[in-house]
Amino acid sequence: MMTIRPIAKGLLLAMLLIVAPAPAWSESADAGWEKVVFQLDETRNARWAMMLARSYLERSPQAKIVFVVYGPGVDFLLLGAQDKRGNPYDTAVLKLAGQGVDFRVCEDTLEARGIDKDQLLDEAHLVPSGISEIIRLQNQEGYAYLKP
Repeated sequence: MMTIRPIAKGLLLAMLLIVAPAPAWSESADAGWEKVVFQLDETRNARWAMMLARSYLERSPQAKIVFVVYGPGVDFLLLGAQDKRGNPYDTAVLKLAGQGVDFRVCEDTLEARGIDKDQLLDEAHLVPSGISEIIRLQNQEGYAYLKP
């Protein structure tokens, strides 16, 4: 004869599984998608990346966006830099910086390429290593990653 105990245990377990809330995105998880790090390692994608950032900010004005640039990607943040059509980058950088976008430049790149930090736009902030900064933002601060 079957005892009621095993049946009761089974029913209790089934009820707990049904009643227990399923894991869902919490506010803190959603907030992670409101923090995005853009990786730029070449300037040819700078216009596209800045357009994506503007578009994202239109839909999520509270978003925190950080550009981390290294290698040839730093070139669009140099004083007087222009795209292949002769349009200066500084206007777009200034506008995004005014919306809270942060531009971080790899010091290792500047040293390796012989670029003086005085050649950078005022909106550019130095970090010791671009790669390390991207990893830090993702792992320690919960930034989503985008490489346009």
